[in-house]
Amino acid sequence: MPEQQIPNEHQQPVVIIGAGHSGVAVAAGLRTRGWRGRILLLDAEKETPYERPPLSKELLKAGAPDESTLLRKEKFFLDKGIERLGGLSVESIDRSGKAVILSDGSRHAYHRLVIATGSRARALTVPGADLPGVLALRTKDDALELKRVLVADARVAIIGAGYIGLEVAAAAAARGCQVTVLEFQDRVMSRVTSAPVSCFFENIHREKGVRFVFGAAVTAIEGVGRAEQVQTADGARFPADVVLAGIGVVPNQEIAEAAGLNCKDGILVDDHGRTSEPEIYAAGDVTRFTSRIDGQSQRLECIQNAMAQADSVAAHITGQTPSEPEIPWFRTVQHGVRLQTAGVRHPDDDIIVRGTPADGKFSVVYLRKGRLSAVDTVGGLSDFRPAKKLIAQAAAIDPALAADPSIPLTGAALQPSY
Repeated sequence: MPEQQIPNEHQQPVVIIGAGHSGVAVAAGLRTRGWRGRILLLDAEKETPYERPPLSKELLKAGAPDESTLLRKEKFFLDKGIERLGGLSVESIDRSGKAVILSDGSRHAYHRLVIATGSRARALTVPGADLPGVLALRTKDDALELKRVLVADARVAIIGAGYIGLEVAAAAAARGCQVTVLEFQDRVMSRVTSAPVSCFFENIHREKGVRFVFGAAVTAIEGVGRAEQVQTADGARFPADVVLAGIGVVPNQEIAEAAGLNCKDGILVDDHGRTSEPEIYAAGDVTRFTSRIDGQSQRLECIQNAMAQADSVAAHITGQTPSEPEIPWFRTVQHGVRLQTAGVRHPDDDIIVRGTPADGKFSVVYLRKGRLSAVDTVGGLSDFRPAKKLIAQAAAIDPALAADPSIPLTGAALQPSY
């Protein structure tokens, strides 16, 4: 690291807004890369920063402890000299004065600012959406409230058949609830996977008693004093003691927009995590960026991307070279079956199924102009790691060889896979 990049104790701190995966990773990365100046981590929640993915998985299980998995123990922040200020939100950014103003009126100057505010659950905008019993799932408090009401024989209506909706459906069914999933599209997880994978997971859920209604446009939540039923555009009504809205997320970009930073369904950043203001960075779910793989503008909601962007930000602030980022990957576990994805699928990609879904273990590879763009692995990970390497190489694939599960995926590559 160039000597002039090493701060002294008289410099203003690096201020990080948000203590999710990316915010905590930026703070940790700065220390790992030799940053000796102050680091101020601002967290709207009071408790020690925790992981989000387990909220819709492990925490909802019957008998599971109510504690969430910590991103880092409190001792880590103390040992690394990372100042953490919890329970206060950032009201505004003063770009000209290089400071943030918090909800208690305090003002904190910065040397560099990192916005890692993440995303929030997309709100229902239909009549009755504010009734008690209508829930979303994004925070630990959300998860604990949902866990409290998922009791045996409770009628649970889930709006949306994405990852969150289906993970909650699995947890609710396992706890003896009567579960109905209302999905506007014609299959589950339609935004993130192909029809063979959707069909496989739909069948698993149906075997566990989950009911699906596709083409369902929710128009109202009805009830006296609390949610009692969900109405759809065709006039159908579905009784519900609990309604969960799992209709996606929106980036928490408001403070960036108000500060005049360029945003478009996410804060726009370059490969270093810099926003349109060179001294302000952003990382994680709140960002939109151009993919190094296919040149597409995208906003990714996954831990891998949050960590990679955090590393890029910490490296740039300290004048170093970031680590080579992984291919984006995602996972979900439903009824004990794991779906793990590498790469970003496009709807018009060619689809090749490796294996037999009826056996409970198969992969789906996606080709874009003959090159491997993504893979879904179900019930096993044998194709996952090879696929990540091939995607990074933009490897051309022989479709006939790729369709034969007895041939390793690397054996289907039409160029060296090393």
